[in-house]
Amino acid sequence: MITIQEAKSKKELTEFIKFPFSLYKDNKYWVPPIIADELETFDKTKNPAFENAEATFFVAHKNNEIVGRIAAIINWDEVNGQQKKKVRFGWFDVIDDIEVTKVLLEKVYELGRKNNLEYVEGPMGFSNLDKVGVLTEGFDEIGTMITWYNHPYYATHFEQLGYVVEKKYDESKFPFSNVKPEFFEKANELVKRRYQLKPLNFKTTKEVMPHVDKMFDLFNESYASLSSFVAISDVQKEYFKKKYISFINPEFIKFVEDKDHNIVAFSIVMPSFSEALQKTKGKLFPFGFLHLLKAKKHSKDMIFYLIGVHPEYQNKAVTAIIFNEYYHTFKEKGIVNCYRTPELADNAAIHNLWKHFSPVVHKRRATFRKEL
Repeated sequence: MITIQEAKSKKELTEFIKFPFSLYKDNKYWVPPIIADELETFDKTKNPAFENAEATFFVAHKNNEIVGRIAAIINWDEVNGQQKKKVRFGWFDVIDDIEVTKVLLEKVYELGRKNNLEYVEGPMGFSNLDKVGVLTEGFDEIGTMITWYNHPYYATHFEQLGYVVEKKYDESKFPFSNVKPEFFEKANELVKRRYQLKPLNFKTTKEVMPHVDKMFDLFNESYASLSSFVAISDVQKEYFKKKYISFINPEFIKFVEDKDHNIVAFSIVMPSFSEALQKTKGKLFPFGFLHLLKAKKHSKDMIFYLIGVHPEYQNKAVTAIIFNEYYHTFKEKGIVNCYRTPELADNAAIHNLWKHFSPVVHKRRATFRKEL
């Protein structure tokens, strides 16, 4: 018999977080989260996403063992502001038993129907800066700290339960040796002169911090035209600033500003923490943080986390300035591989940015939808 329990207390939420640790115990591609970090994400008093969203966390039991988990989420900005009558689900993991998947998803339907919503979509988090999508290709590739890994049967369960693919995402990679400066050096100088732009590079996190709010404002403007985008609030900006910026080498944050010191483009690249996170086993202490520090300083694999260009400067080759700056930084640090985070498969503009580097799609993922 399958039973469902809501996870509310710290102990219950910790069990919710730890379930994938057992499900993927011997899987060399799964990358664990930091348990304390996940607990903070689910803490309504700490995560500002709860100002405009609600979430309920459930675990499924069978034979006195946890066999699945799911978070049922409503982003009220999306529902009220964009008129998308959607209930989300995320943090979904399950054994290969479709009956468990069915009863977990029923909890999501209950939340949706209670609030007169029309359809369910997932897996996805609270906002556009959370993880998204179920892996559909690339199961033999190591995951990242900003994506979910899963078994192939997840998508099969959704399809058997009447779900259809809502959005498709691609993840690609290319060796740094593919980057030829002649593709952007000339454009870099031309664009800087024509539009009176200049790059901003940083050596310390302290130098970055005064610019971060402007960066998030530009992030909102850059992605506003995407149908799936929900803007980041001022409170969320502060939260992400404290949580993530100190994690990133300041040399890997690049801004472009105009003559009036307005930021017109930005990019954030992160070292790969995948193998370091596997060594931590979900804990920063006593030694987990040392693995992360080592990766931060010495990883030769880089993940392009975010890139944004002001709408007025899109299609004006401003990214040539960013790529030129990264080229010199990566060359100096001996970077070997470059990875791109999940990007909408139908976002032709973003894919066009990378074409000269001959990227190879090595993973695909998707969100699934079902009418209520």
